[in-house]
Amino acid sequence: MAGQLKEVRNRIKSVQSTQQITKAMKMVSAAKLRRAQDAIVQMRPYAQKLQEMLSNIVSNSEGDTSMKLATERPIEKVLMIVITSDRGLAGAFNANTIKLTKATIAEKYASQYQKGNVAIWSIGKKGYEHFSKNNYKTDATYKDIFLNLTFENVQQASKAAMVAFEEKQFDVVEIVYSQFKNAATQRFEVERFLPIPKVEKKEGTANADFIYDPSKELLIEELMPKILNTQLYKAVLDSNASEHGARMTAMDKASENANELLRALKISYNRARQAAITTELTEIVSGAAALEG
Repeated sequence: MAGQLKEVRNRIKSVQSTQQITKAMKMVSAAKLRRAQDAIVQMRPYAQKLQEMLSNIVSNSEGDTSMKLATERPIEKVLMIVITSDRGLAGAFNANTIKLTKATIAEKYASQYQKGNVAIWSIGKKGYEHFSKNNYKTDATYKDIFLNLTFENVQQASKAAMVAFEEKQFDVVEIVYSQFKNAATQRFEVERFLPIPKVEKKEGTANADFIYDPSKELLIEELMPKILNTQLYKAVLDSNASEHGARMTAMDKASENANELLRALKISYNRARQAAITTELTEIVSGAAALEG
């Protein structure tokens, strides 16, 4: 009986220690989430407007040979830029991103994958570790971006993707990331990066007549790379905020589960202790009765 009590006491201490860790991690994630949320909330309207403007320009310039980054080709080689996190303990955040990547490859690029023509650039260590273990064609060049998350570092990945597309190393580039909604909700998205997607025109609508100053060629040459850099940076910021939100929610749930487990263990401990006391009292009374007899 004494051994059973000691075992339950040890389990209670272990759960309490774990609960302290989960509460601390929740507080750290909450602090990081506030900064990450402010960054993406300020960035998103600007990035979406730039992307919309670029798509409109491309849609109204069909056949323009100067727009190399908007040129659609038969899809033979595919690049997936997959944005995960560097650390775990974030619920299903990384698993859902990886699952969406695999589903997209299976649905849209199955034949290219079978030929070995699907490459994955991982931003975040968790995605790289998974895809490299499962024999996907991966690149570790940009997996450590979250160690120093700046626009300049993300821009390097964006520029490399643009150069690879222009040199026909890839015919399409997709971004897989988690779009931040709130601390408890993330929406996992696949977004076309290259070639620049066109806006679907409604029947009966005329092309927009843009007035360019300076020249159209100069503006496109200057703006197109900057807008694409901003698009990828937005996706990275979205995933960063989503990660901290997912981890904060997961640690909150873990703390609640620890409370329930502690409650059950304390009930079990009290029952065992009461049983031990009752047994000792019975032995004492029985011994006294035997002496009197």
